[in-house]
Amino acid sequence: MEDKRKQNGGHSTKTTKANDLRVKDKQIELIEKLTPLEPKALEKLKEGVNDGDFRFIKLYFEYRWGKAKETKDIQLTVEKNFPEWLNESES
Repeated sequence: MEDKRKQNGGHSTKTTKANDLRVKDKQIELIEKLTPLEPKALEKLKEGVNDGDFRFIKLYFEYRWGKAKETKDIQLTVEKNFPEWLNESES
C-alpha cells in the first residue's frame, strides 16, 4: 500500500514558531488599534448598566466574574431486553 502522506500537498499540521509569531503580531496590532477606544467603550458600558439594560449588566458580570458554567440535566432510562432463552437459565 502506498504512503498517502506524500500527497498531502506539503501541508503540515504542526505549528511553527513563525506562525505563532504572526498570530501574536496580529493580536498585538488589534490591541493597539482598540486601546484608544477603551475609555469610550467603558463609558458606554457604564451608561448601559446605569440604565438598567440587562444586556449590559450581563456583559459586565460575564467579564468581571466569568460566564456561568452551563449545566445539563441528563436522565438515562435503561431497558433490559434479554432474549427469552437467557431468562430461562436463571430458574
